Amino acid sequence: MTENKQNRLIHEKSPYLLQHASNPVDWYPWCDEAFEKAGKENKPVFLSIGYSTCHWCHVMAHESFEDSEVALLMNETFVSIKVDREERPDIDGIYMTVCQVMTGGGGWPLTIIMTQDKKPFFAGTYIPKENRYGRSGMMELIPEIKKLWRDRHDDVLNTADNLTEALKRLEVKEEGEKLGIETLRKTYEQLAGRFDHIYGGFGRSPKFPTPHNLLFLLRYWKKYDEPMAMEMVEKTLKFMRLGGVYDHIGYGFHRYSTDDRWFLPHFEKMLYDQALLAMIYTEAYQATGKEEYKHTAHEIFTYVLRDMTSQKGGFYSAEDADSEGVEGKFYLWREEDILTILGKDEGELFIKIFNVTKEGNFHEEIEGGNILYLKKPIYETAIHMKISEKDLGERLEKSIEKLFQERKKRIHPHKDDKILTDWNGLMIAALSKGAQIFDEPAYLDAAHKATKFILEHMYKEGRLLHRYREGSAGITGNIDDYAFFIRGLLELYETDFDVKHLKTAIELNDTLVKHFWDDKGGAFYFTPDDGESLLVRQKEIYDGAIPSGNSVSMLNLLQLGRITGNSDYEKKAERIGNTFSREVNQLPLAHAQLMVGLDFAAGPSHEVVIVGDFKSEDTKDILNTLRRRFLPDKIVILKSDEKERFISDIAEFTKNLTVIDNKSTVYVCSNYACKLPVTDKNKMMELLEK
Repeated sequence: MTENKQNRLIHEKSPYLLQHASNPVDWYPWCDEAFEKAGKENKPVFLSIGYSTCHWCHVMAHESFEDSEVALLMNETFVSIKVDREERPDIDGIYMTVCQVMTGGGGWPLTIIMTQDKKPFFAGTYIPKENRYGRSGMMELIPEIKKLWRDRHDDVLNTADNLTEALKRLEVKEEGEKLGIETLRKTYEQLAGRFDHIYGGFGRSPKFPTPHNLLFLLRYWKKYDEPMAMEMVEKTLKFMRLGGVYDHIGYGFHRYSTDDRWFLPHFEKMLYDQALLAMIYTEAYQATGKEEYKHTAHEIFTYVLRDMTSQKGGFYSAEDADSEGVEGKFYLWREEDILTILGKDEGELFIKIFNVTKEGNFHEEIEGGNILYLKKPIYETAIHMKISEKDLGERLEKSIEKLFQERKKRIHPHKDDKILTDWNGLMIAALSKGAQIFDEPAYLDAAHKATKFILEHMYKEGRLLHRYREGSAGITGNIDDYAFFIRGLLELYETDFDVKHLKTAIELNDTLVKHFWDDKGGAFYFTPDDGESLLVRQKEIYDGAIPSGNSVSMLNLLQLGRITGNSDYEKKAERIGNTFSREVNQLPLAHAQLMVGLDFAAGPSHEVVIVGDFKSEDTKDILNTLRRRFLPDKIVILKSDEKERFISDIAEFTKNLTVIDNKSTVYVCSNYACKLPVTDKNKMMELLEK
């Protein structure tokens, strides 16, 4: 294959696969044809999994997959397959587990070598072209694999069979002690034990945002009035926002920090991070009333709506760390450039506040390049400078806008413009929450448009599809697509109280149960019963960078159960916890999103039914009062005569609830017992906060 000839990936939709369409490697997408060819020619399969904004994926591609020497060896030895992990998280999940079992670690690019029947016998991550610092290189590894395949073929097959059996054993879940209040306490204690008391976050470098840890801690603080839980939330949110992991010019958060003080980021930006971080900053504002959290949430939404939203309303997936082949180049600033753009007075002020130096603080390929970061919040700087926070804020906003306009002229990082149902579901949930708490119609409008987009383009014959790009939707939806989109619909319902969102959520949940639920072992599989047959059918509960579909489903089921009165939903939620109880109890801090669901289940939780006209002033006043207070363990239902808000068919228990004295009336039920109705918002809050 010549270097300028395009391979089979040219016909794919994935931006990641298209990045490799001109490689001299004779790539196949994941397809039957590739495995049939491997069987016919008696070759092992080289599986490479990555994603389009992955820095080390780019490095390995440039070193090896674009290199004619490496490509020649690969084409002679293997049938080579490329997979976008964001398109096929099912494939990625299986083989990442293989890598972790075989090597004790994992990451991307993920490199797997396997038999033609998809059974692995080698696993690794980034592999350089040549041997380097004890790490085998492609030029040495490939001949070794070729020799092994030829001379010790039976041993290879035995290894592959044994690994596959071990993988299947991992999928057998053994129930342990039931989850309960003690599990919540253990989760809190484990997080407290790993908390960085200086810079916030958990553990040392690298530090990931993991917003679901903070969402759990905020609920733990609320339930037990535990000040240390709030301190962990606030310190982490504060230092993330001050650090270089935040884009101070264009807004939004980078993927993670390579150091322990949130200074040096890995510069890619992911949609799911923006969604989850917007949620926790929004809830932190609701819980504390501190404007800096509201301001940060607004900025995250500004970034997403400006840079990550398609014309049709769906949200794009990610932005790369690299531009012009250099990681972070787009985001760095030289001192002289800032002075030229802003002028002496404003430039020197900006340089001082954002810690810019002449020599630069990012000593890579950009001489004099600086990552912008703050040592303290703007209001503290204003006090120190003896000027008003308002004046300082306005001056800096003008400078940031000038620098933003200048930065727009640079060569931008690659944008992965595929639209994923699961990540869009998270963003819909975040925007809906923002619309409620900030009373911001633009966020509700964006959530509506994204929901409409998914239902029109990624929902066919009652089933969700996973990926949309360039007018084409495809790939069977997985549990995350259903769970996260249902989450978005439930938040959207509590924002505009349009019953169609609830009806769709219930339909999708019923589909999820029908095709993903394991009657025998409990909980949801990652893939449906009629999906592609893979090496194993996995179930996931670990809440990593993204919460697991089972964790999110637990909360969904609990809330749907309370809304509909269908106890089967709540039984399934409990069974999810029981199915994974042994592994969760071993390390509960790795299951923080599940703890959010468990917190709701443990109670006290509330059903709040408002009977009245959605547009009336007293209904609005009641809703605003509810939304100003951090009350996470509740559902809110509106009963109205308006057709699109007529709820009694879904929530039958609301059928006989009526208004009193022609005023909007609130019925509060707590822990399966209902209180007498009230028409006064303060009495409502007394009932909720007893």
